[in-house]
Amino acid sequence: MRAEQNSPPESAEPGGGGLFDGTAAVRTAESRGETVDQVLDRNLNELLQELRVAFTGVQILFAFLLSLAFTQRFRELDGFDLTIYTTALMTTALATLLLIAPVSFHRLVFRRRQKAALVIVADRMLIIGLALLVASITSAVLLILDVALGRGPAIVGSSLTALVGLLTWYVLPLYIRRSGHGVMPHRQARADGHQDD
Repeated sequence: MRAEQNSPPESAEPGGGGLFDGTAAVRTAESRGETVDQVLDRNLNELLQELRVAFTGVQILFAFLLSLAFTQRFRELDGFDLTIYTTALMTTALATLLLIAPVSFHRLVFRRRQKAALVIVADRMLIIGLALLVASITSAVLLILDVALGRGPAIVGSSLTALVGLLTWYVLPLYIRRSGHGVMPHRQARADGHQDD
Protein backbone atom coordinates (compact mmCIF):
# COMPACT_ATOMS: atom_id res chain seq x y z
CA MET A 1 0.00 0.00 0.00
CA ARG A 2 2.82 2.43 0.80
CA ALA A 3 4.47 1.76 -2.57
CA GLU A 4 1.23 2.80 -4.30
CA GLN A 5 1.16 6.12 -2.45
CA ASN A 6 4.71 7.01 -3.51
CA SER A 7 4.48 5.78 -7.10
CA PRO A 8 4.48 8.58 -9.67
CA PRO A 9 1.31 9.22 -11.67
CA GLU A 10 1.16 7.78 -15.17
CA SER A 11 1.54 11.24 -16.75
CA ALA A 12 5.00 11.51 -15.19
CA GLU A 13 6.27 8.55 -17.21
CA PRO A 14 8.37 9.35 -20.28
CA GLY A 15 6.10 9.97 -23.23
CA GLY A 16 3.09 10.44 -20.94
CA GLY A 17 2.38 13.87 -22.42
CA GLY A 18 1.43 17.03 -20.64
CA LEU A 19 3.51 19.42 -18.58
CA PHE A 20 5.63 16.73 -16.94
CA ASP A 21 6.44 14.73 -20.08
CA GLY A 22 9.88 13.18 -19.62
CA THR A 23 10.50 12.48 -23.32
CA ALA A 24 13.02 15.33 -23.72
CA ALA A 25 15.07 14.07 -20.76
CA VAL A 26 15.08 10.54 -22.21
CA ARG A 27 16.21 11.84 -25.64
CA THR A 28 18.96 13.93 -24.05
CA ALA A 29 20.14 10.98 -21.95
CA GLU A 30 20.28 8.71 -24.98
CA SER A 31 22.15 11.25 -27.13
CA ARG A 32 24.72 11.97 -24.41
CA GLY A 33 25.25 8.47 -23.12
CA GLU A 34 23.84 9.36 -19.71
CA THR A 35 21.04 7.97 -17.61
CA VAL A 36 17.87 10.00 -17.20
CA ASP A 37 18.79 10.49 -13.53
CA GLN A 38 22.18 11.95 -14.54
CA VAL A 39 20.48 14.37 -16.95
CA LEU A 40 17.99 15.46 -14.29
CA ASP A 41 20.73 15.84 -11.65
CA ARG A 42 22.78 18.00 -14.04
CA ASN A 43 19.74 20.07 -15.04
CA LEU A 44 18.85 20.63 -11.39
CA ASN A 45 22.42 21.70 -10.53
CA GLU A 46 22.43 24.17 -13.44
CA LEU A 47 19.08 25.58 -12.32
CA LEU A 48 20.34 25.98 -8.76
CA GLN A 49 23.40 27.90 -9.98
CA GLU A 50 21.19 30.19 -12.06
CA LEU A 51 18.84 30.72 -9.12
CA ARG A 52 21.79 31.71 -6.90
CA VAL A 53 22.86 34.39 -9.38
CA ALA A 54 19.32 35.75 -9.80
CA PHE A 55 18.55 35.62 -6.09
CA THR A 56 21.60 37.66 -5.13
CA GLY A 57 20.34 40.54 -7.26
CA VAL A 58 16.77 40.31 -6.06
CA GLN A 59 17.90 40.18 -2.40
CA ILE A 60 19.83 43.43 -2.71
CA LEU A 61 16.97 45.18 -4.51
CA PHE A 62 14.37 43.91 -2.03
CA ALA A 63 16.44 45.05 0.97
CA PHE A 64 16.86 48.50 -0.59
CA LEU A 65 13.14 48.84 -1.30
CA LEU A 66 12.13 47.67 2.17
CA SER A 67 14.48 50.14 3.86
CA LEU A 68 13.45 53.01 1.56
CA ALA A 69 10.02 53.32 3.18
CA PHE A 70 11.67 54.24 6.50
CA THR A 71 13.76 57.12 5.19
CA GLN A 72 12.99 60.81 5.68
CA ARG A 73 12.76 61.49 1.93
CA PHE A 74 10.09 58.81 1.43
CA ARG A 75 7.43 61.11 2.91
CA GLU A 76 8.10 63.61 0.10
CA LEU A 77 7.13 61.20 -2.68
CA ASP A 78 4.12 62.20 -4.79
CA GLY A 79 1.36 59.86 -6.00
CA PHE A 80 3.29 58.84 -9.13
CA ASP A 81 6.39 57.95 -7.14
CA LEU A 82 4.36 56.01 -4.55
CA THR A 83 2.72 54.02 -7.37
CA ILE A 84 6.12 53.25 -8.89
CA TYR A 85 7.50 52.32 -5.45
CA THR A 86 4.56 49.97 -4.85
CA THR A 87 5.09 48.38 -8.28
CA ALA A 88 8.81 47.93 -7.62
CA LEU A 89 8.20 46.49 -4.16
CA MET A 90 5.47 44.07 -5.25
CA THR A 91 7.30 42.80 -8.36
CA THR A 92 10.44 42.31 -6.28
CA ALA A 93 8.47 40.49 -3.57
CA LEU A 94 6.84 38.21 -6.16
CA ALA A 95 10.18 37.58 -7.89
CA THR A 96 11.67 36.69 -4.49
CA LEU A 97 8.89 34.21 -3.78
CA LEU A 98 9.21 32.58 -7.20
CA LEU A 99 12.99 32.31 -6.96
CA ILE A 100 12.75 30.70 -3.51
CA ALA A 101 9.80 28.42 -4.40
CA PRO A 102 11.93 25.63 -5.97
CA VAL A 103 13.58 25.12 -2.56
CA SER A 104 10.21 24.45 -0.92
CA PHE A 105 9.11 22.35 -3.91
CA HIS A 106 12.26 20.24 -3.60
CA ARG A 107 11.74 19.66 0.12
CA LEU A 108 8.13 18.55 -0.41
CA VAL A 109 8.90 16.09 -3.24
CA PHE A 110 12.24 14.92 -1.79
CA ARG A 111 12.84 11.17 -2.23
CA ARG A 112 9.63 10.65 -4.18
CA ARG A 113 11.33 10.21 -7.58
CA GLN A 114 9.73 13.40 -8.93
CA LYS A 115 12.91 15.21 -9.94
CA ALA A 116 11.63 15.64 -13.51
CA ALA A 117 8.65 17.60 -12.16
CA LEU A 118 10.96 19.64 -9.94
CA VAL A 119 13.22 20.56 -12.87
CA ILE A 120 10.26 21.55 -15.08
CA VAL A 121 8.50 23.60 -12.38
CA ALA A 122 11.73 25.28 -11.21
CA ASP A 123 12.54 26.19 -14.82
CA ARG A 124 9.14 27.88 -15.27
CA MET A 125 9.42 29.67 -11.92
CA LEU A 126 12.88 30.98 -12.82
CA ILE A 127 11.66 32.32 -16.17
CA ILE A 128 8.66 34.08 -14.58
CA GLY A 129 10.79 35.32 -11.66
CA LEU A 130 13.29 36.85 -14.08
CA ALA A 131 10.48 38.60 -15.97
CA LEU A 132 9.27 40.07 -12.68
CA LEU A 133 12.85 41.05 -11.88
CA VAL A 134 13.07 43.06 -15.13
CA ALA A 135 9.89 44.87 -14.06
CA SER A 136 11.18 45.51 -10.55
CA ILE A 137 14.58 46.78 -11.71
CA THR A 138 12.90 49.05 -14.25
CA SER A 139 10.47 50.39 -11.63
CA ALA A 140 13.28 51.01 -9.13
CA VAL A 141 15.31 52.87 -11.77
CA LEU A 142 12.23 54.94 -12.67
CA LEU A 143 11.66 55.85 -9.01
CA ILE A 144 15.27 56.74 -8.25
CA LEU A 145 15.80 58.77 -11.42
CA ASP A 146 12.47 60.57 -10.95
CA VAL A 147 13.51 61.68 -7.46
CA ALA A 148 17.09 62.49 -8.47
CA LEU A 149 16.73 63.97 -11.99
CA GLY A 150 13.06 64.49 -12.77
CA ARG A 151 10.34 62.74 -14.71
CA GLY A 152 11.77 63.07 -18.25
CA PRO A 153 15.20 61.55 -17.58
CA ALA A 154 13.52 58.93 -15.37
CA ILE A 155 11.29 57.74 -18.20
CA VAL A 156 14.23 57.64 -20.62
CA GLY A 157 16.46 55.77 -18.16
CA SER A 158 13.83 53.24 -17.11
CA SER A 159 12.77 52.65 -20.73
CA LEU A 160 16.40 51.96 -21.64
CA THR A 161 16.68 49.61 -18.66
CA ALA A 162 13.54 47.70 -19.67
CA LEU A 163 14.68 47.50 -23.29
CA VAL A 164 18.14 46.14 -22.42
CA GLY A 165 16.62 43.65 -19.95
CA LEU A 166 14.06 42.36 -22.43
CA LEU A 167 16.54 42.20 -25.31
CA THR A 168 19.33 40.42 -23.42
CA TRP A 169 17.21 38.20 -21.17
CA TYR A 170 14.51 37.16 -23.65
CA VAL A 171 14.68 38.40 -27.25
CA LEU A 172 18.31 37.42 -27.97
CA PRO A 173 18.14 33.96 -26.33
CA LEU A 174 14.81 33.19 -28.04
CA TYR A 175 16.18 34.34 -31.39
CA ILE A 176 19.26 32.10 -30.99
CA ARG A 177 17.07 29.22 -29.82
CA ARG A 178 14.72 29.47 -32.81
CA SER A 179 17.47 30.07 -35.37
CA GLY A 180 19.45 27.05 -34.23
CA HIS A 181 22.75 28.96 -34.26
CA GLY A 182 25.50 27.30 -32.25
CA VAL A 183 23.92 23.84 -32.19
CA MET A 184 26.63 21.18 -32.10
CA PRO A 185 26.20 17.59 -33.28
CA HIS A 186 25.67 15.27 -30.31
CA ARG A 187 28.91 13.32 -30.82
CA GLN A 188 30.98 16.51 -30.94
CA ALA A 189 29.16 17.94 -27.92
CA ARG A 190 30.01 14.83 -25.89
CA ALA A 191 33.64 14.85 -27.02
CA ASP A 192 34.05 18.51 -26.07
CA GLY A 193 32.39 17.97 -22.69
CA HIS A 194 29.62 20.54 -23.32
CA GLN A 195 26.56 19.89 -21.23
CA ASP A 196 23.80 22.40 -21.86
CA ASP A 197 20.66 20.24 -22.07
